[in-house]
Amino acid sequence: MAAKGTVASRTGAIGVVFPAAAKAADDWSDSAEMSGEAPVLSGKGSNSVKVRHYNERFVLDAIRRLKEASKSDLARAANLTPAAVAAIVDGLESSGFVKQVGKRFGQRGSPSTLYRLAPERIYSVGIKIGRRALEAVLVDFAGEVRSRESHEYRFPDPDMVLKAGNMSLANFDKLVEGLGDASIVGVGIASPYFLGGWSEELGFPDDLGSRWEAIDLTTFFATKPKTPVFVENDASSAALAELIQGIGARFRDFMHISIDTFVGGGLVQGGKVHTGPHGNSAALGPLPVSPSSLDSVAAKPARYQSLLHRASIYVLVNHLKSRGIEINRVRELDPLPPGAREPLSEWIDDCANALVEAIIAITSVIDIEAIVLDSILPRPIHLELLAKVQTQFNRISAIGIVAPEIVSGQFGPEASPIGAAMLPFSALLAPDSGVLMIGKDRTMLLGSLSRLASQSQPGRSSATSTG
Repeated sequence: MAAKGTVASRTGAIGVVFPAAAKAADDWSDSAEMSGEAPVLSGKGSNSVKVRHYNERFVLDAIRRLKEASKSDLARAANLTPAAVAAIVDGLESSGFVKQVGKRFGQRGSPSTLYRLAPERIYSVGIKIGRRALEAVLVDFAGEVRSRESHEYRFPDPDMVLKAGNMSLANFDKLVEGLGDASIVGVGIASPYFLGGWSEELGFPDDLGSRWEAIDLTTFFATKPKTPVFVENDASSAALAELIQGIGARFRDFMHISIDTFVGGGLVQGGKVHTGPHGNSAALGPLPVSPSSLDSVAAKPARYQSLLHRASIYVLVNHLKSRGIEINRVRELDPLPPGAREPLSEWIDDCANALVEAIIAITSVIDIEAIVLDSILPRPIHLELLAKVQTQFNRISAIGIVAPEIVSGQFGPEASPIGAAMLPFSALLAPDSGVLMIGKDRTMLLGSLSRLASQSQPGRSSATSTG
């Protein structure tokens, strides 16, 4: 698929910023930039403007992580002087990015004014192109889903996907236009990189993969002129959602495992989603595990099977069908159909065994704090699977690894589209030390947040405005 890894940084890490995400707003005239010298870091002279822009974003990100904070809280979090933070917060408030939400009493001195992100100013759209459905969400600046749409199909025919995505975009545009001083600053697209792959397992047309390979997702949907579009793997996007809006408040190093039509993964280290040089890190599907014990899984003359053929939703659907229980979507398992309990339990046991093997392999290679397991399953079934994985992992004495905490993801089927919606916010507004650099490899971040605020006014055209 064209544009694969479009928003991955040069280091293969996302979640803080995406180099080349937008044009620089400031005219940086440093002589080193003109001569193409290697990038340097500096907090003095002409580079002080870049330092201020970085500090603005750092403070903004601290407010997001803390949910609400006083200026003194932010000064401690950002390691900046109270005067510097006060100036930054006042500027963010006047630009409409943060707002006062009350006072904190009970401490020494005067009550502290608390600030939160202002959710109603800017919005982002996240679209997940799945193998069985397109999921779209409209997310405000505080990370709350304001609207959601789902369009199901038998297989991801590009024409059907295009129609569904454009319908959602049009509906979201209409909704935001009715909110007054608000705008959509970008569109994020989450998609499996091999969307037409494993067509035999799913009964897809043979030419589906080649059709998607010819498509550039950055220009696929009918977005408004100059609206930035960001593309990322669906499992990595799910990990980004957890990092920014979910489990990232507790863990900065974790592997996110998504049980979807096919299993997938996203690696977070040091508070960044690492996608690798090819954008395909944590592609857990091909990971070798022992053969399945399910009689519905075709036996193959091999010592190992791939995790994809044991810990994926399509395996569950096929196993249920082998017992005469016809379902097309996992939501049809809530409530559980008659006769489904036994084959469901068999799949949960088999899936959990495979996941435990995968977790041991993962933690043998990567030192992480947690495994975050999420799925598109109905929540009661998901939690049953999680408990089974936790129990089976605890029974195994895996010598030589530091056992990670195994926890549930918070977003279920919406993890990937919410993560996709975080892509524009991360690219345009999150802190990154690359903004301090000069030279040919500097980050192409927007400069002043106040400029973004003014450009996002309805009726004005900008690189980050949909109006």
